Amino acid sequence: MFVAQVVLPGSRHRSWTVLGSDGVPVEPVERYLAFLTDVDRSPNTVKAYAHDLKDWFVFLTGRALDWREVRLEDVGEFVAWLRLSPLARGGRVAVLPSVAAHCGAATVNRKLSAVSAFYQHAARHGVDLGELLTSWQPAGRRGTSWRPFLHHISKSQPAARRVIGLKVPRKHPRVLTTAEMQAILDGCDRLRDRLLFAVLHDTGMRIGEALGLRHEDWGAAERTVTVLARVNDNGARAKSVRLRTIPTSTGLVRLYADYLHGEYGDLDSDYVFVNLWAGRHGRPLTYAAVYDLVGRLRRRTGINFDPHWCRHTYATGLLRAGTPVEVVSRLLGHASVSTTVEVYGHLSVEDARQTLEKAGWFTDTATDTATAVQL
Repeated sequence: MFVAQVVLPGSRHRSWTVLGSDGVPVEPVERYLAFLTDVDRSPNTVKAYAHDLKDWFVFLTGRALDWREVRLEDVGEFVAWLRLSPLARGGRVAVLPSVAAHCGAATVNRKLSAVSAFYQHAARHGVDLGELLTSWQPAGRRGTSWRPFLHHISKSQPAARRVIGLKVPRKHPRVLTTAEMQAILDGCDRLRDRLLFAVLHDTGMRIGEALGLRHEDWGAAERTVTVLARVNDNGARAKSVRLRTIPTSTGLVRLYADYLHGEYGDLDSDYVFVNLWAGRHGRPLTYAAVYDLVGRLRRRTGINFDPHWCRHTYATGLLRAGTPVEVVSRLLGHASVSTTVEVYGHLSVEDARQTLEKAGWFTDTATDTATAVQL
């Protein structure tokens, strides 16, 4: 069983499917992946679901289980199976207890979410396994007195909760130091590449949003750039469907102008970031081309970075500067403020120290006062 890429009939858009050992699509998975494509989920999302559901059906096949008749115990065994190395999953290789798990907790939870979503969709087609993977918790029974803002609007709606899940250690997003970001920019040989990473750092855009930028999205006089969802020839996607306009610096506008004058020239293209030295000339830059560039910059600078770190750096910098979280959320294009708080609402030890120093907590007076209170 394996995952294969397919080209949709009558279009240039690509999707993914799961093929059995006979080379025929696995029908229930194919039906669900087609649904995801129909509701305009990104190809990368469909690909991730395809791989996760492939693992589920490989597990079921190995145990001669019907996907319509699985039990909660089978799901528990699936979790244990995912933690084994591929060689050990068939039972032919023993694994020592000291060997690290093949799939981390976050990966296991993601695969369980994919399987859960698959069965929720199957329930609409007559295959209902009840609360095999998802339980519905009555509204207002969270175990605490906390209530989200505007909870009264949806307080009558039950909340979905995954039955099985692994505890995942919270990780703070990785940010780039000023020196690291400067090294990445200085490592770019061309203005186009320097502009790309400057855009990511100075606007907090996702890489797909930057690759989909058109010249009409730049407001040079207003010093703004607009992000909106549209169909792009290079497959780039804006994750947020809501249009947003982001203020930019004068320096970024100047770099954009230098790029147009020095490298872009009179090229007839709507896209900002295009192939100029490799590939089809004038075609929009692709994800693959960007990650080739990232690989070169990693070797050149010694910084093992990911383009998304620029977005983390932008958001963290705004929050540290005291920008209201609602504003940061809007600039990032998050669906809700709670997403921004969950991802970026953190303080490192050094952040806390700086805050306390500004408050005068570490002055001699504060220390003397604390000592006097203890006495």
